[in-house]
Amino acid sequence: MHPDVVVVGAGIIGAACAQALVARGLDVVVVDRCGPASGTSSAGEGNVLVSDKEPGPELELAVASRELWPSLAEDCEWEEKGGLVVATTADAAEPLRAFAAKQRAAGIDACELTAAEALAHEPHLNPEITAAVHYLQDAQLNPVKATRALLRGIKVINAGVSTTDGRSVTTSTGVISCGAVVNATGPWARHFGVNVLPRRGVVLVTTPIPGRIRHKVYDADYVGAVASGDADLQTSGVVESTQAGTVLIGSSRQRGGFDDTIESKVLKALARKAIALFPMLTDVPVMRAYGGFRPYAPDHLPIIGEDPRTPGLWHATGHEGAGVGLAPATGRLLAELLTGAAPHVDPHPFRVDRPEVMV
Repeated sequence: MHPDVVVVGAGIIGAACAQALVARGLDVVVVDRCGPASGTSSAGEGNVLVSDKEPGPELELAVASRELWPSLAEDCEWEEKGGLVVATTADAAEPLRAFAAKQRAAGIDACELTAAEALAHEPHLNPEITAAVHYLQDAQLNPVKATRALLRGIKVINAGVSTTDGRSVTTSTGVISCGAVVNATGPWARHFGVNVLPRRGVVLVTTPIPGRIRHKVYDADYVGAVASGDADLQTSGVVESTQAGTVLIGSSRQRGGFDDTIESKVLKALARKAIALFPMLTDVPVMRAYGGFRPYAPDHLPIIGEDPRTPGLWHATGHEGAGVGLAPATGRLLAELLTGAAPHVDPHPFRVDRPEVMV
């Protein structure tokens, strides 16, 4: 076996990279110790968002991905449901409107709503909201199904990876020689020499209440939590339903290594904030909770490109909680750079030699 490229990591980012490389005619093998979508990609809500990103490189990558996803998401529970961002206090209303104005200037469809208009979109929303913005481009899919769909027809080897020199990969089942290696290991990417840390998140899942919540709805403080570098626990109200009618409740962020303990204080905080958005959730039972580790980069930008220290070693990681939404454009950009094609977005902000991400 001597593939053109070995992709290490069979999550949504690794799958998107593999798919894009195969689409350009390369022979690709994916290696993962536990199989497709067994890590971070199975622990999220499947969000494809533009609503939570400041104008700049990440938003450009998100817009490019949003354009690509519909053609890639067949049988993946794709829903163009839109997002509704609301302020629940007087102090939060003006920052939300200002953020939406900046996004509109960058070409995002961010429509301000009155409280009455917001309630028309979401009849069970707390009527005491102080501001609301509707994002038509926000969408959702099933991340496990999407990962498997992207990997369809691509060889996946279940094995651990110990070392790579950019031209070969030493796995628990042997050495694979290749032309290039892609590190798409998400929160475990530090093993390959980039400064990515695990950032823990937890999601609550309710019993089904079909049709009661129509959009992804979140409190305006979610944007600040995403952009924060604080290691301590942060929570914000995020509520959305699935096609099965269950309601997913987040969002929490906490850095504490790979400790996977689910703490009652986190669950209580998530529940309180969800009820503040939708009071009717008070009487809806929670079936379970699950958590995962987001790949956190200190400057809050993905790492996409070749490692200048190790020719042949490429990185596609550091997407934190936005990996599903950014996956198609990430895969396409990496494939363009690796094959020498013109990049569809500016790759410079995502380069590997940023001081914040080199270790």
